[in-house]
Amino acid sequence: MIHEKLLNPRSVVVIGASNDVQKPGGKVLKNLLESNFDGAVYTVNPKENEIQNTKCYQKVEDLPEVDCAILAIAAKYCPGTVEVLANQKNTRGFIILSAGFSEENEAGALLEKQIVDTINKVEGTLIGPNCTGFLNMNYCGAFDAPIPTLNPQGIDFITGSGATAVFIKEQGMVTNGLQFNSIWAVGNSAQTGIEDVLEHLDQTFDAQKSSRVIMMYMEKVDQPKKLLKHATSLINKGCKIAAVKSGSSDAGSRAASSHTGALATSDVAVDALFRKAGIVRCYSREELTTVCAVFMHPEVKGKNIAIITHAGGPAVMLTDTLSNNGMDVPPIEGKAADELLTKLYPGSSVGNPIDFLATGTAEQLGYIIDACDNDFDNIDAMAVIFGSPGLFPNWDVYELLDRKMKTCKKPIFPILPSIVNVKDEIDDFIHNKKRINFPEECVFGNALAKVVNTPKPQPLNFEAPVIDTKAIREVIDNCENGYLSLREMRTLMDASGIDIKKEVEVTTAEEAVEYAKEKGYPLVMKVVGPLHKSDVGGVVLNIKDEETVISEFNRLMKIQDTYAVEMYPMLFGTEIFIGASKEEDFGHQILFGLGGIFIEIMKDVQAALAPVNKEEAKSLIHQLKGFKILEGVRGQEPIDIDRFADLVTRVSALVTAAPEIAEMDLNPLLGTSESIVAVDARIRVEK
Repeated sequence: MIHEKLLNPRSVVVIGASNDVQKPGGKVLKNLLESNFDGAVYTVNPKENEIQNTKCYQKVEDLPEVDCAILAIAAKYCPGTVEVLANQKNTRGFIILSAGFSEENEAGALLEKQIVDTINKVEGTLIGPNCTGFLNMNYCGAFDAPIPTLNPQGIDFITGSGATAVFIKEQGMVTNGLQFNSIWAVGNSAQTGIEDVLEHLDQTFDAQKSSRVIMMYMEKVDQPKKLLKHATSLINKGCKIAAVKSGSSDAGSRAASSHTGALATSDVAVDALFRKAGIVRCYSREELTTVCAVFMHPEVKGKNIAIITHAGGPAVMLTDTLSNNGMDVPPIEGKAADELLTKLYPGSSVGNPIDFLATGTAEQLGYIIDACDNDFDNIDAMAVIFGSPGLFPNWDVYELLDRKMKTCKKPIFPILPSIVNVKDEIDDFIHNKKRINFPEECVFGNALAKVVNTPKPQPLNFEAPVIDTKAIREVIDNCENGYLSLREMRTLMDASGIDIKKEVEVTTAEEAVEYAKEKGYPLVMKVVGPLHKSDVGGVVLNIKDEETVISEFNRLMKIQDTYAVEMYPMLFGTEIFIGASKEEDFGHQILFGLGGIFIEIMKDVQAALAPVNKEEAKSLIHQLKGFKILEGVRGQEPIDIDRFADLVTRVSALVTAAPEIAEMDLNPLLGTSESIVAVDARIRVEK
């Protein structure tokens, strides 16, 4: 738990305080004194008696007891200072702005560990080191600027980068008009990281008082399971979360022995984690702040948007953006539309976008908004684009917008692009009316679509398919590290309820001929030994006679690393793929999509973190670009989508029962409307 003395201290000391506000120790003191803090403020600096009109102590030992300490001194002095504060001054909240710790070298890491050990022993809380600080409604313990407008219903912002925090605050405050409730710049996260702050927000959530919007910037996910648990819980309580996770991995740099391994990168795991939790993933500061600005408005209940404008070009661009991202700008017509048109100037259009011309008035805008709110059932929200060419002010329009946003049942998103021509009116709209502006229509459109298209959190507890865990464990407990044999894989498939082809391994031409006579034609022959059979010419399909069986057997056995030939009756159907890959800390990713060569060429694959429930699997299958192929095109037989989703959950259950499975490929599975059978399988175990 985050200590109360960090969150709401009655006394704060700045160690390394300065009169020079261009230094962290000076600026953090200035910000603290100018904040809402009404407790005692102390400073420590061996060279001063008074700093910024505050009594200064020469030594930490001279201080009275103090709840929270902000350190802006050299790294080497921090461990001893923390020791005195924790053990002699009853300090339990610590914010260390100083750099020179684990981010720099091993010696710094040792200093950091010493500090954390001391704070942990007294059950205190550390923010940092190497951070810009912490602020909330109670006080400002940060040295950066600008200090945002604070509001209990504003955004809780958690960031691993202090500089990014600065730029996001500037972007959000100046451009959009965002307000904040708290800002946690956790720096090195030596003791308290992003996931720990999220846990705190979850455990202390108050439906009446807590902020409902959380913004995160992270360069790594240290504790995926904790993040998933608490993000899911918060979103289920009514919160909304958006995050940037930077530093995505390059799949091409990863050496992997299977298709799954090559596709299942850390970044794919992050995508799957965020989707499972219901977090909206963003890729830039602008996108992050805009998504959170959308969050600050009432929730959009559908995908149908009315675009209201007096400027045709931006409306067309917004229409394109929304339509290209799965949203809809539906036509508006009928008696109510005809009546609305009579209230607008000639030449106006109400078809959607609703264009009431450059000469349109605030009164006309009011008529349009009322009609969209009350008369048009196929509209879920409104985007109002209203700027100025510089010929007239917009005070009356923005006054009306503010009033309508208070009374309308449907969300209204103001897009006010004239940040120069009507700067004063927009400043009033943002700062006095406490409204949010979206100055660029396409940025807004992309953000709104992301919010609407991000699924709700998946249930973390559900009934998994029944599998034979005992049989699975018997194989795993008795096998060696590396690739499982065909017999071992068959046992796992049977125990998991996954149909697999009935094959045989032969080591002589006579055995091959005998099998062919028994099973009949056509047949498939594959090498046993080489990992990538197709790459070495080790797969022969549609064999129809004994002569070909003998000649192909002899050829296949000459391929390097081949020790046997696998044979089975030729199967038919649409090729699909299911695989699993274990990612450090995340657990298993389950990947699935079109199989065979399509997985290499199209990479049309979806990913989910285990455990996967059937509804999640089915939803992701429908998002495959090649889903129409699975439904059946041009006379091709469709596959059983329900069975496909069921198999995804069975692979998920298998790797949950056998976490030692490092990589697994079922590629291809051949699917029809009646069955799905695994033709080729590969499973690698790492204990």
